[in-house]
Amino acid sequence: MTTTPPGSHNAPAGASRAASDDFTDADDQSLGSIVSRISSDFSQLVRQEIELAKVEMKEEGKKVGKAAGMFGGAAFAGWMFAIFASTTLMWALNHLMDIAWAALIVAVLWGLLAAVLALQGRNKMREVNPKPEQTIETLKEDAQWLKAQKK
Repeated sequence: MTTTPPGSHNAPAGASRAASDDFTDADDQSLGSIVSRISSDFSQLVRQEIELAKVEMKEEGKKVGKAAGMFGGAAFAGWMFAIFASTTLMWALNHLMDIAWAALIVAVLWGLLAAVLALQGRNKMREVNPKPEQTIETLKEDAQWLKAQKK
């Protein structure tokens, strides 16, 4: 039976185990030594899980940033739509000539762009998962491993 806790193989880069994985026979070690090693391993495991959670949250944060950028683009496009729509209305009321229709076409294009960016931003935001799924899974595995060690 392996003494490596489940999930410890998923540790982030740079993380290392505090104690070696190869235990000697239990008869050769004192109870205090065994408890100390288990405590040390558990502490290292907790540190690795925290690091894994940080990595996962950083990835989710990047998704939030991209979605926020798309919402910002939608806001800019919406602002441009308002400017062109206002200009179009002004020209249409003032001249009722071809230039007004040209300005209207440009304003409609900006409105379509705003709609597309808003939809893309919403779709990106739906991809964000605030729960660190991998960390939750490895914590469950670690709990099972710890229960098995107590038996």
